[in-house]
Amino acid sequence: MNKFSTSVITAVILSAASTAFAADVPASLDAKNCKAEYPKASLLNEEQGDVTMSFLVAADGTVVESKVDKSSGYKNLDKAAVKALSACKFKPGTKDGAVAQTWTKVDYSWKL
Repeated sequence: MNKFSTSVITAVILSAASTAFAADVPASLDAKNCKAEYPKASLLNEEQGDVTMSFLVAADGTVVESKVDKSSGYKNLDKAAVKALSACKFKPGTKDGAVAQTWTKVDYSWKL
């Protein structure tokens, strides 16, 4: 192996390592500090279920956009979860080690 091929191998290994350390980290939510109020109609109808949502979180931790990925099966529960969690403050995510706008998924369980 000559000097040139050794330096190329070293460069490839170093670039792969730096990519691994600079992974994107999605925003996160402390669910204990952010609760949705059970919709009255859903309580009366004994509706329960799990809703999976995606949130686009800005670098300041506020929600820019939200969507339901998997419904609980009840529109009232889905709407209440999206509305409540959209108002919560998230811990911003990072891209290449810097705070950035990122998408994150959140599961919310409605249980009576």
